[in-house]
Amino acid sequence: MGKATQNVTKEDDNEIIFRSRYPTVPIPDLTLPEFVLKDAELYADNVAFVDAATKKTYTYGQVVKDVRRFSKGLRSLGLRTGHVVVVVLPNVVEYAIVALGIMSAGCVFSGSNPSGHSSEIKKQVELAEAKLIVTDARTYNKVKELGLPVIVLGEERVQGTIYWDELLEAAERASNNGIESVVNQNDLCALPFSSGTTGLSKGVMLTHRNIVANLCSTLFSVGPDLIGKLTILGLIPYFHIYGLTGILCATLRNKGKVVVMSRYDLSTVLKALIEHEVLFAPIVPPILLGLVKHPIAEDLAKLKLRSVMTAAAPLAPEIYAEFQRKFPEVEIQEAYGMTEHSCITLTHGLHTAKKRSVGYILPNLEVKFVDPDTGRSLPSNTHGEICVRSQCVMKGYYKNEVETAQTIDEKGWLHTGDIGYIDDEGDIFIVDRMKELIKYKGFQVAPAELEGILLGHPSVEDAAVVGLPDPEAGEIPGANVVMSKDAKESEEDMMKYVANNVAQYKKVRVLHFVDSIPKTPSGKIMRRLIKEKILENITKSTH
Repeated sequence: MGKATQNVTKEDDNEIIFRSRYPTVPIPDLTLPEFVLKDAELYADNVAFVDAATKKTYTYGQVVKDVRRFSKGLRSLGLRTGHVVVVVLPNVVEYAIVALGIMSAGCVFSGSNPSGHSSEIKKQVELAEAKLIVTDARTYNKVKELGLPVIVLGEERVQGTIYWDELLEAAERASNNGIESVVNQNDLCALPFSSGTTGLSKGVMLTHRNIVANLCSTLFSVGPDLIGKLTILGLIPYFHIYGLTGILCATLRNKGKVVVMSRYDLSTVLKALIEHEVLFAPIVPPILLGLVKHPIAEDLAKLKLRSVMTAAAPLAPEIYAEFQRKFPEVEIQEAYGMTEHSCITLTHGLHTAKKRSVGYILPNLEVKFVDPDTGRSLPSNTHGEICVRSQCVMKGYYKNEVETAQTIDEKGWLHTGDIGYIDDEGDIFIVDRMKELIKYKGFQVAPAELEGILLGHPSVEDAAVVGLPDPEAGEIPGANVVMSKDAKESEEDMMKYVANNVAQYKKVRVLHFVDSIPKTPSGKIMRRLIKEKILENITKSTH
């Protein structure tokens, strides 16, 4: 195979548009549950989900049966097409059954973080105009005051709630009269809430077709030899789009097995990877950081892992290099995705993209790079805002036309808010979030680059860089750094260390040691919180 090149066209209006080098793939007219469970009966006895801690399993036969029973149970409770069900659960073996059952009934699944504050869950329930909540006994207290019927999953019963097992048994006994649902591919099936770290949380309207189209594009390179053979680590939160689409739905479609884990603990993760012979592990950068920075007692020779995929936040080059030294047999794939695009947008597949690249353009997708100031589309090797157009683009933000119009333009382009570029071979590189770039005296400074330098220091366990207001420079880079227990360096030493590795304008000008870096469940650094904390500390020390 010769050297790959990009597929680029110049449109009539001088738009420079990049497309996939691979042919388009068909999108079948099926709902998401129909699409991912297609041919499941051929794999009825294969395990679909296994809980790493309790060893509880669900086979494909049980998944199909329980999706049908739960869907029927919801209709018997009076839920109808378009009604939103908020699911507040940790990662459990039943999660996909809950989500797909909701969608099969014509309802809309909206996952919420079970470790979120009750006020955040309340806000999501109200914004989504939910009709029902699914949770467990542990989280019930956070939702009991919301005035909605609650289904409780698990062994423990809670008075005044609908018990999951009983609902499924009753649905099985009930007749089908009048409760069958007709679901259209263009109906909404999911309403995830996009990260509120850059502003107020917004409901992202995704249709069955959006997610089916995304899976067709991302799984196009999975050959028949892999169907029924892949074991995947299911650690990323399933309420997050990456967990829902990239782990649960993608694995069901490929008839693989998900090793379900509800919380991250380094040695438990390694034990699960070895015991279940996991081949593929989608994880977020903080977990990769843990694997690199901490001593490992487990026997790595027993590891069958072939590749890890990381998304949600750029990976520091130093961590990338250290991971490869420690796990030489494991390939790192960096992917790029967003909730508004139904999940994975760019990834590696048939050919391995270059190191540090987030991959190439998938089939059925169009991409362009625009100058954020002029809106002009840019040629290859030129930094610009990444814009995507495809059938995976959300319908819009729920009841928020202003934000929708700011994100999707009249030609259907989704503006991602991320700066990147495409090289001559068609591989795409992310530079940073547009909103997170620090403007120092007109120069752009990418926090990800400075974080990478700090993480490369042997005494540093974690780091985050943010822009701080400055009357002279506009903004200056400030850092929070987590040092290892036996570190000897001072804050001043660490600032000098960065200064020795970057241009003058990129120097970190404020640096504080902290115990931890606050992050969202998907691994994104909560920069707003960090910025507020640094500014608070500066104010305290100047008074």
